[in-house]
Amino acid sequence: MAERRAIDFDGFIMQVRQQRGAGWDAGDYPFSLPAVAGWETLDLHPRVTFLVGENGSGKSTLVEAIAIAAGFNAEGGSRNQSFETSRSYSSLHEFLRLVRAIRRPRDGYFLRAESYFNVATNIDRLDEDPMGGPRIRDAYGGLSLHHQSHGESFLALVEHRLFGNGFYVLDEPEAALSPHRLIRFLRRLHELVKAGSQFVIATHSPMLLAYPDAWIYEMTGEGPMRREWDSLEHVKLTRDFLMFPEKYLWDIMKEEDGL
Repeated sequence: MAERRAIDFDGFIMQVRQQRGAGWDAGDYPFSLPAVAGWETLDLHPRVTFLVGENGSGKSTLVEAIAIAAGFNAEGGSRNQSFETSRSYSSLHEFLRLVRAIRRPRDGYFLRAESYFNVATNIDRLDEDPMGGPRIRDAYGGLSLHHQSHGESFLALVEHRLFGNGFYVLDEPEAALSPHRLIRFLRRLHELVKAGSQFVIATHSPMLLAYPDAWIYEMTGEGPMRREWDSLEHVKLTRDFLMFPEKYLWDIMKEEDGL
């Protein structure tokens, strides 16, 4: 790949680079994870970069570290949110350097599916402070995120709080969404992309991964590898199951029944 120039890059973060100094040990967590091992420089797409892999491959650990290196709170939220419910994040961000382009984002957000509840709690707590200024929940549609379902609160975030020209890091957004709402999310994703945004998304969802003109990195034993959508095991397995559910269910039940 030709060397990238910051002046030509149409996103915000061009590359993620590992700085393997003191404390970096290839045999220890998190450096031994497939998402972390085997690379020193990871190029990002100017619009959408997906990370996909099996549970335990480290894709969420990597997006979390990218988000922290970009200045976001480890548990999620905007750069203005600073709270800590539990110190569960890895030290990987200390070994990452983000190579930035000339453009600077006007907005940004880190969605971490497993701690989104904590972000909602923090927003409610800040809004209860009489000296806290304008209500934060108004930027999310006006209703407390705790007074909505998980899927409704997530869509409130992407449809109201994210306004474009931003750098957004999302960890498994599909966890909150039905197939119908995944389509709605894809529509909003495209609107934000057209509004000059850049996304880094960890996901298992073949529906999200189908977004066109995106880069997909699959976490392998040799590190992240660029893949095409229809070559992904996630896509092949989902497609086969939907085409032949009886076969898969028969095999599963036969094993469970000892037949």
